[in-house]
Amino acid sequence: MFRRPADRIPNNTPPASLTPEQEAKRRDRRSDITVAALGVTLGLICALFPWYIFFNPEEFGVRAMRFGGAGEGEAPILLGAQPERVGAPVESQEPVPLDLDLLSTGTATKLDEETADALATDLVEQPYPPPAIAFRVVQIANGRALLEDDSGLFVVQPGSMLPDSSRIRTIEERNGKPVLVTDTGQVLKIAP
Repeated sequence: MFRRPADRIPNNTPPASLTPEQEAKRRDRRSDITVAALGVTLGLICALFPWYIFFNPEEFGVRAMRFGGAGEGEAPILLGAQPERVGAPVESQEPVPLDLDLLSTGTATKLDEETADALATDLVEQPYPPPAIAFRVVQIANGRALLEDDSGLFVVQPGSMLPDSSRIRTIEERNGKPVLVTDTGQVLKIAP
């Protein structure tokens, strides 16, 4: 709607007060701007601080320890008055007697020869170590050997562990054919 110049409000009158809704909108905008400014400031600090560290490593790096008594350092650390312990009487600290049960619950007797022999044969027939794992030598060339077992093919060289927990000592040529010699003395030939 158009107003005529006579209907205009003179400039010297105070502005009308804001309603509570308008004032709340204005306050919300200020808080949003404040939070945004703090976020931008934090982002700039996080972006620029690593560069400050990069260009000033002497302030942040690991400092090397200097050993030497050139007199540049601080005064020695004083721990305060320490009582003299030399010649001071020592209190007797005898151990507290324990309530032990001295009743024997079993006996160890000497075994007769038959029982000792029976135990010895039982020890020999124990299942430890497990049965040897079957593997075969497929090829030997250039100081290495190709072995095959149930899990597949693998390459070994002197010092490598074999599936039977022995190690390869050397790869030699005997009677014109290459063989593996293990640290247990076993000689392995290429399987036909």
